Amino acid sequence: MNSDGGPGQELQQPESPAHLFIAFTLLALQGFGGVLAIAQRVLVEQRRWITREQFVEILAVGQVLPGPNVCNIAVMIGDRYFGWRGAAAALAGMMAVPLVLVLGVTALYEHYAALPAVAGALKGMGAVAAGMFAGTALRLAPALRKNTLGLAACVIFALATFVAIALLRWPLVRVLLVLGALACSLAWHRLASVGGDNVGDSGDNDGEGNGKRDPHAGDQ
Repeated sequence: MNSDGGPGQELQQPESPAHLFIAFTLLALQGFGGVLAIAQRVLVEQRRWITREQFVEILAVGQVLPGPNVCNIAVMIGDRYFGWRGAAAALAGMMAVPLVLVLGVTALYEHYAALPAVAGALKGMGAVAAGMFAGTALRLAPALRKNTLGLAACVIFALATFVAIALLRWPLVRVLLVLGALACSLAWHRLASVGGDNVGDSGDNDGEGNGKRDPHAGDQ
């Protein structure tokens, strides 16, 4: 199976739960402005543990589940390779060292938050974080071409979600219940239709095969 990291490159897998712990620790330490913005690049392109399409699917599940999305992604990828041990190792790597750093930065922030230079730096970091998320969204967009819903339906749902959250200010729960349920229902219907067509084609082929006569049957 080829990944999206490059042509002809096969998917790799972590060697052990300790490998998962180290990898997600390094991933978390790169997450200035948000780990999710670079998780796709690290997991898909650099380490090639999953494909871009698989990352989109895992991210979709992580969005629905409670808790930070990137932590949900870490748990699912860890469980994918080493079960509960991998899930625990990946989550620990995502949380342990960054927690220590956050506590230290928080202590410093309490002393220097009132300084204009510090406030201006934080505003600038917010703009960078927004740009990173936008870049990640653009990089993941090509994966929608292989989505069960089809590219057109994916674009419609994406625009509807943007309007509901950014313009109409709907709560996230309402968006998930309405648009999420509608998208899941449509995807299930299309998968069921494709499955029914495949079964029908298989039955037709079997019927044709059973109706064929052996040309040498009368010679025996």
